[in-house]
Amino acid sequence: MLWHILMIVGIVITVSLIIFLLVIVIRALNFKPLPIPESLEQKVEIDREKVVNDMVAMIRCKTVSNRDEKLVDREEFIKFQELLKERFPLVHEKATLEHIGKTGLLYTLKGENSDKPSVCMAHYDVVPVDEELWTKPAFDGLIEDDCIWGRGTLDTKGTLCGIFEALEYLLSTGYVPKQDLYLSFSGEEEIDGDTCSDIVAHLEKLGVKPAMVVDEGGAVVNNVFPGVKEECALIGIAEKGSVNMEFTMDSKGGHASTPPVHTTLGTLSKAVCDIEKKPFKRHLTTPVAGMFNVLGRYSTFAYKLIFANLWCFEGLLDMICKKSGGELNAMMRTTVAVTRMEGSKAYNVLPPKAYFGINMRLMPGDTIDSATEYLKKTIGNEDINIRLINGMNPSICSDTKCEEWDKLSSVIHSTWPEAIVSPYLMMACSDSRHYCKITDRVYRFSAMRMSKEERGMIHGNDERVPIETLLTTVEFYERLFQVL
Repeated sequence: MLWHILMIVGIVITVSLIIFLLVIVIRALNFKPLPIPESLEQKVEIDREKVVNDMVAMIRCKTVSNRDEKLVDREEFIKFQELLKERFPLVHEKATLEHIGKTGLLYTLKGENSDKPSVCMAHYDVVPVDEELWTKPAFDGLIEDDCIWGRGTLDTKGTLCGIFEALEYLLSTGYVPKQDLYLSFSGEEEIDGDTCSDIVAHLEKLGVKPAMVVDEGGAVVNNVFPGVKEECALIGIAEKGSVNMEFTMDSKGGHASTPPVHTTLGTLSKAVCDIEKKPFKRHLTTPVAGMFNVLGRYSTFAYKLIFANLWCFEGLLDMICKKSGGELNAMMRTTVAVTRMEGSKAYNVLPPKAYFGINMRLMPGDTIDSATEYLKKTIGNEDINIRLINGMNPSICSDTKCEEWDKLSSVIHSTWPEAIVSPYLMMACSDSRHYCKITDRVYRFSAMRMSKEERGMIHGNDERVPIETLLTTVEFYERLFQVL
């Protein structure tokens, strides 16, 4: 009798296992690429010499922003603004320019209608440069090896140049947008300044509700997703929040020759280890789920088994992400990077106060308050004081089931036909988050093909843009303006 029961149980388990394997394999086999966006047939004209000369002139304006106003050369910012008037006369003739906030430039080009306006953004300030670490001068706009060298070529004077070049050309052909078009530029994005917020407040006061906002973010990249060889055009539909915190501990100080059993730095180091040992729980957010659903269909079969069956393998994927670290892990959870630690100024003195500092990137679903509580619980030491330095919560998630998303996807596909267009979660912060106050259609896409090396040049050394990349950026914006 017992043998019969065991045999029946064995059969049930075997059949169940076979059915389970069949389900996940069939789902993986049916996990095929989604329909590609529609291609657009549009006339595109580009004056290569003008684009190159204009970009070089923009780079020569040293619009370096700094939190210390005494270190900012405001004349360079004025020089840049005057350059725009000189180089793009039709834009300044046809559009209305308003100076808003400290550095804001808001251009308004009236369209045939005003019910679905669009906003194209960029920032014209750049981060500081250590000239000694650059191979070429950072602000000479040098052209070498078919590249334009200089700070801001990628972040984001290149896209700003593309916007102006495209619109200047289209206006010369009698172009009038179907809907009102706004160009929104800030000169203090790199220091989280108030300019973009001021522009949004101004538009809100006017009752402007953008149907679409396009700002820096993802790009056309390769080798960024497991098992996918094709190029990917990633559009950020949300961005993580950025938070800086300080963890401080006081002591009586004293001479290092008679230390306590646990020094303040030792205790703080334990807290650091506890935080790193207990990462935040995973969140499969809308942008990341969308990315898996699009790009996972192009991956190898082994990865398709996972991405087509996240209901079963999300835990396994999470283990892979935690082990790999980096961007894949950051897509799944709130991350904590310990970036600062300080104790005594002398080797033989116990510090009366010691601290470490972190930069935390919040996933949608987490908040500054909830993350702080999690860290307090993880550390479990009331003698360590946690202080918020500054920060912002994650942005809202933008809509991808709308006409605007389809338009943007079609423009991208028409410009980079081989690239897979996909949503993604942006790890860094941008000025576009302010626009989430007045619209849920903010799309973060830097209209450039960027290699891993080039992405590393953003805020790094030897920043430069291939001329062909810049010309394609102009091409992208010409197409985009024609559908707005």
